[in-house]
Amino acid sequence: MSLCPRNLWIPVLLLSVSIPAGAQATRTWISGVGDDANPCSRTAPCKTFAGAISKTAAGGEINVLDPGGFGGVTITKSISIISEGFEAGVLVSGTSGIIVNAGSGDVYLRGLDLEGLGTGLNGITFISGNSLTVEKCTIQNFNQRGIDFQPGAKAKLTVIDTTIRNMNNSTNGGAIWVRPSGGLATVVLEHVRMDRNLFGLRVEDSSRAVVNDSIATNSASEGFGAIGTTSGPTLFLTRTVSSFNGTGLRSEGLATARISNSVFSGNSSGLTTASGGTLISYGTNENDGTGAPTMSVARQ
Repeated sequence: MSLCPRNLWIPVLLLSVSIPAGAQATRTWISGVGDDANPCSRTAPCKTFAGAISKTAAGGEINVLDPGGFGGVTITKSISIISEGFEAGVLVSGTSGIIVNAGSGDVYLRGLDLEGLGTGLNGITFISGNSLTVEKCTIQNFNQRGIDFQPGAKAKLTVIDTTIRNMNNSTNGGAIWVRPSGGLATVVLEHVRMDRNLFGLRVEDSSRAVVNDSIATNSASEGFGAIGTTSGPTLFLTRTVSSFNGTGLRSEGLATARISNSVFSGNSSGLTTASGGTLISYGTNENDGTGAPTMSVARQ
């Protein structure tokens, strides 16, 4: 006869149940003094983005607890990486800072400082994903592009309150390069500053881009450019400044560029069209350089 009442067995059985070792959290944490052997919890944070991402569920969020250098990372699922008020560094040499290969996922990056030391490839390389949003980030000193956006299927790029500078390699530099290999690329830039790059924003072929309240300056090539070889990209600039570049705005081939309330000043060439490119002005722009729109539309 057992001396233990049956109703005491239940707590004993419950205590024997443990959380699976491979479980992923929807919110994880990293710290400059963390350890990737930790579970990435608030009280036991990880050390790097790469360490945290494997412990974060798809659709989850990685948060930065304090300043630190958190290393490069490849993102293969929907995820948000967010730093508010802390230096969240991604310092790399000879490789890209962040690679997005997220399938159909959505990726959101906020408050990061990407540094390429002059030898890093791209600040952000986008291969696949439904969307990429870059907000309040700094991307600088990479040998190629700040953001290299070449999706193989329909995808959206949004860049907000971000600075991209010193991507001035004369062969393959540039702040933001959009060149989809399949599907339509939709691009939105809001309060973006691009300085001392080979070019500021360049969109090619199946791209649709809107730029608002942004600036491209000191580009060796164009501040803004739309180039269509196999299909016609469109680029719309509003309340935007392009200054001290080789060309302020270039529309080439099958491309169509539209400008409204924008300034083109101090460029070697203000407005350029080539190989049939279209450039439409809404009559509210300033250009102190050479070139002119191919069409003007009166305000209504």
